[in-house]
Amino acid sequence: MSLANEMQDTIIALVDGHRGILAADESSGTIAKRFAAVGLESSEEGRRSYRSMLLSSKGLGEHIAGVILFEEALSQKNDNGTPLSEVAAEQCIVPGIKVDKGKGPLPGAPGDLITYGLDGLAERLETYKAQGARFAKWREVYPISHHNPTTLGLTANAEMLARYAAVCQSVGIVPIVEPEVLIDGEHSIERSATVNERVWHEVFNALHRHGVELEYLLLKPSMVTPGKESAKAPPEQVAEQTLRILRRTVPAAVPSINFLSGGQSPEEATVNLNALNLMKGNAPWQLSFSYARALQEPTLKAWGGQPGNVASAQAVFLNRARLNHLAMLGEYRPEMEP
Repeated sequence: MSLANEMQDTIIALVDGHRGILAADESSGTIAKRFAAVGLESSEEGRRSYRSMLLSSKGLGEHIAGVILFEEALSQKNDNGTPLSEVAAEQCIVPGIKVDKGKGPLPGAPGDLITYGLDGLAERLETYKAQGARFAKWREVYPISHHNPTTLGLTANAEMLARYAAVCQSVGIVPIVEPEVLIDGEHSIERSATVNERVWHEVFNALHRHGVELEYLLLKPSMVTPGKESAKAPPEQVAEQTLRILRRTVPAAVPSINFLSGGQSPEEATVNLNALNLMKGNAPWQLSFSYARALQEPTLKAWGGQPGNVASAQAVFLNRARLNHLAMLGEYRPEMEP
């Protein structure tokens, strides 16, 4: 099978109009913080048990089309000795992998950041592919301040995303391109819209320069929201601003836009996704989700590391996935919340 056919098969599996993507790709440091929030110590066995619980939730494949895993998880197995990537695949959930190596300051652009991990990426992708991964994810972050993101920050981060995406497609892996505009700050929704427009415009210019085939990638952007220190915007305003900027910047060839939840509560992420799908009209892309905390936070609290809580935690997790599935269809209602 050609690389193009491999990627097309992956896109077909991930973009079916009613399922989203679970982001379970927390780094060791991030998952330690989330475990600590519910009084748990992060151990390799604890992380394995937690991920196994998520992916073995019966019926998860009805709402989730793909899962982004952390590198450690590709070598982990469930209690029966089945690799977690196969546990996902058994529910028709496509396994994917986070491939960036974290972020640091961008020299020459105070306040801006850059992500590491391009060295040896092609070789790592071949290894991940042999372990079952069919798509990948790379995240660049953009702080908003009075002077950020700078022009250098915009161009350098876009270049990294495009180079990563080109490497992925060269080995038959579908790239998820994630330009996250951070919600930290007191900026208005109008300022957020301006920054997101500049970011998305620069990203697609870079993708074009590098010859990345838009039909074989997914975009994972932020929704356009005010900073978390400002008053929250109603879902209709979030949807209106987000769709306006998407129509200006994202080509119709992109098959799906899978939003990140970006500091929103689980309920906010769902109601905003629902508003987007109610207002999208004849938008050419699928509008979906790729949520981490917005799916997992209630689940982690319900589990608490206790074996006796597995069934109830899985029920919470499945319900959160179901509600976001309904939001993709524009059929979610707040009264559906437990």
